[in-house]
Amino acid sequence: MDKKYIIARNLRKNSTIQEKRLWNIIKNRQINGYKFKRQVPVGEYIVDFMCAEINLVIEIDGGQHNKPDNIEHDNKRTEFLNSKGYKVLRFWNNDIYENIDGVIAEIEKYLK
Repeated sequence: MDKKYIIARNLRKNSTIQEKRLWNIIKNRQINGYKFKRQVPVGEYIVDFMCAEINLVIEIDGGQHNKPDNIEHDNKRTEFLNSKGYKVLRFWNNDIYENIDGVIAEIEKYLK
């Protein structure tokens, strides 16, 4: 089995609290009937959530993503995903805690 699929499986087993919270809302076609998957390999990357039907990727970022090296990495990652036809939505961990309704509203904009 490809290494990134093993890593993705491990990430699914060890989801963050924020990932679990969002997953409980978007799984099982609960939002507008769209199917999401979690921890999906795309190229050399593993995205947090993906709706393949409309090429939407959702990333949840913690504070470590604010460091210059990680900002550069995330920008390259987003450029790659965009080049493959994916729209990338990024949310901070605190968005999931403090404004989950706003996060869901932003996601729903792309599901219409």
